[in-house]
Amino acid sequence: MEIELLSITPDAEKLIERAGRTSHLSFAREGKDSEKKFIKMLIRLGHHSVLEHACATFRISGVSRALTHQLVRHRLCSYTQQSQRYVSELNFNYVEPKTIKNNKEAHHIFKEFMDSAMDTYSKLKEFGIKKEDARFVLPNAVCSEIVITANFREWRHILKLRGSPAAQWEIREMAVRILKVLKEYVPTVFFDFEIDEKEKVVRQKP
Repeated sequence: MEIELLSITPDAEKLIERAGRTSHLSFAREGKDSEKKFIKMLIRLGHHSVLEHACATFRISGVSRALTHQLVRHRLCSYTQQSQRYVSELNFNYVEPKTIKNNKEAHHIFKEFMDSAMDTYSKLKEFGIKKEDARFVLPNAVCSEIVITANFREWRHILKLRGSPAAQWEIREMAVRILKVLKEYVPTVFFDFEIDEKEKVVRQKP
């Protein structure tokens, strides 16, 4: 799995403060690092709409279609994904869950199935079947690449949901990695989110 930050709103936290202060025309209270206290106040009061003025775009690659099927359910985001209609999957890479990989017999069955799917895809192509139809034999494990853009309010929602202990392991790993990047660039916006390195989950402070 690779997570690449493609873009983030410049001076995002200061922008959020300036936008938020429009509500009460309290611009005179702006000062050095005043955005930190202001943003924490917004979050604690539940005024999360102000966070929508800033956004971040990530490229996520080396993940399964099982992950991207979950991710695109977040409707307040913009997506561009690798197309199986136009990109050949003759030698596709795939994600194998550790529970399968660490079980000798399960791993053998899994790999045998992947090899069969790859062989079937290849034979369909030899018959002149278009990629858009040959893709019907591809499993959820096949690797994909996707670009996602979301505002900070939506990122908070995604990371809380997908980083929780109840989330599926692969998308939970994605959430943890994205949070690490966002905490580096906009730490105040995610001040109440913590990464449990032992459990590899996202926890939100009460």
